[in-house]
Amino acid sequence: MNAQQARNDLEALALEVGFDVAGWAEARVSAHSVQEYRGWLERGLHAGMDYLERGLARRADLSSSLEGARSVLVLGVSHAFEDPGIPAGGVRVGRVARYAWTPDYHHQLAPLLARLEAAAARLGVRTRGYVDHGPILERELAGRAFLGWRGKSGMLVSTRLGAFLTLAVLLTDLPAEPEAPAELPMLHPDRCGRCTACVRACPTHAILEGRVIDAGRCVSYLTIEHRGPVPAELRPGVGTWLFGCDGCTEVCPWSVKAGPVARHLQPSPHLAHPDLTPFFTLTNRQFDRRYAKTAFARPRRKGMARNACTVLGNLRDPQHLPLLALAARDEAPEVREAAAWALGRVGGRAATALLEGLRQDPRAEVACTAQLSLEAALS
Repeated sequence: MNAQQARNDLEALALEVGFDVAGWAEARVSAHSVQEYRGWLERGLHAGMDYLERGLARRADLSSSLEGARSVLVLGVSHAFEDPGIPAGGVRVGRVARYAWTPDYHHQLAPLLARLEAAAARLGVRTRGYVDHGPILERELAGRAFLGWRGKSGMLVSTRLGAFLTLAVLLTDLPAEPEAPAELPMLHPDRCGRCTACVRACPTHAILEGRVIDAGRCVSYLTIEHRGPVPAELRPGVGTWLFGCDGCTEVCPWSVKAGPVARHLQPSPHLAHPDLTPFFTLTNRQFDRRYAKTAFARPRRKGMARNACTVLGNLRDPQHLPLLALAARDEAPEVREAAAWALGRVGGRAATALLEGLRQDPRAEVACTAQLSLEAALS
């Protein structure tokens, strides 16, 4: 079988097993993209994600991930879901980014990649697949595979599927067809034009000039990757986002035009609209068991409880005081600290009484936040 036939067969199989889009690119990364990525790291815009500093050399050379890599099958699956509805019972407030409405996509897409790897092996093709867990600059490769372009939000945007797109790649040793010069970062035409909808929609002003994201201000980073208390000045901007943020993605005109197009992944009402109560009542081990195969496992129980406090503080609804009372006694200091802040935002006699108790907390940070929140509530 010739290389072109093998490429055609693998691409067809990718669409058959459950990917929405697939395209081929040469297994190389432009010097422009590597320089841009290095500059982003040097500016400290990756915030606390120190792991991104590792493997820079591997990002620049795909053959370090698969010896003899010559071409890449770039794959995408849509998570532009219809809202599955809110389940009855529990305290169900706050928003969850759409990609987390299903069990963890890593677990769902890995078997699909395994089928492609097995099929490639039968063709005598060496491969290695990645689902957002290796040192791969997927968005550049997707652009050069004509799946879309990197929008001003930094997300890959497709004219057919919008910006709700999860990417995966299959590195192969199949020869690639000749492409444009290596100095070009992408080949797909930029369809953003003068639109700045995503920039204006970002509640914490994390989208900078030049399609650069300040991760330390991004709500997705703050609610998923960030450890410890969320900076107080950014909490109002987090709004009601419990996990992740779709603010920039959902306003993209291409997402609006595409509408709900997800076909292969099915959202769960209990992940799209989770009950907040278990975040405060489960032990860490119980939480880990319940949410082991979901995206909620990333911030862990204390991260989800901290996020819930931020949401409740921004809602300022006294009916949520029972949850904040649980949070005020939580074993994790960042949860108690967030509870103190939220109680100050809610205000009222009951919230003030809870704050008085937290103000006696011997742990300085929690006590200090409680004092400031108490003063705010009483002013």
